[in-house]
Amino acid sequence: MDKVVSGPAEAIAGITSGMSLAVGGFGLCGIPSVLIRALHESGIDRLEVFSNNCGVDDWGLGILLRDRRIRRMVSSYVGENKEFARQYLQGELEVELTPQGTLAERLRAGGAGIPAFFTMTGVGTQVAEGGMPWKYAADGSVELASPAKETRIFDWHGHPREFVLEQSLVADFALVRAAVADRHGNLIFHKSARNFNPLAAMAGKVTIAEVEHLYDAGELDPDKVHLPGIYVQRILPISREQVREKRIERRTVRPKVAAAGAGSEDLENMDGDN
Repeated sequence: MDKVVSGPAEAIAGITSGMSLAVGGFGLCGIPSVLIRALHESGIDRLEVFSNNCGVDDWGLGILLRDRRIRRMVSSYVGENKEFARQYLQGELEVELTPQGTLAERLRAGGAGIPAFFTMTGVGTQVAEGGMPWKYAADGSVELASPAKETRIFDWHGHPREFVLEQSLVADFALVRAAVADRHGNLIFHKSARNFNPLAAMAGKVTIAEVEHLYDAGELDPDKVHLPGIYVQRILPISREQVREKRIERRTVRPKVAAAGAGSEDLENMDGDN
């Protein structure tokens, strides 16, 4: 039952070129950066990755993309990565863009043993009708387009509505980041860093979690656990330095403006970041 591994190399053992990965995180929040770096150092390539986005040019999944380690992405948002756009538009990367909620449910369904589900999202668009460019040719033409998906009419609150069939996602491995874990793999995520992490963890045949704080079995309050250990096979405790190494995509702060009647001491105490 003890799932703790000795280091990053042991954590990613068994991942080989050409495999599929479900990777947690949203933007740069809650991404498994230590495991991603270990994959980068291993030289593994030709990966298919299921993740909300692909990091930025020099951090997160972006470092794998930069060195051509990813052949295909299933994502919902990729606007912060210029190299991603370049590779996609020049025919070097295959991309299946998926509505964000649909991507979340495809991952969850994969972990729950549900092969497919119907949703209203995407009906009447290329998401359902097909024709979305998955891969461009070098000359800019569409080399591979999305296929049409099955649709069906269901009675929805007394009215007929059209739904589109979406297939679930199951990955060979999943990489996630958690704030707290015990040695049995029960995970707790910190606020917004929870995001896609539980869903990605569910979708992996083998799930690896890098964790900031590790506890012995029985020390966590069961009511506080976000993801039970049944979904997690390996736990990698990370160092304090690695915990602190977090980045923000964009930092926007208000200028420090003097409030009416504020004295010099008040101005000095005003925090422009809040």
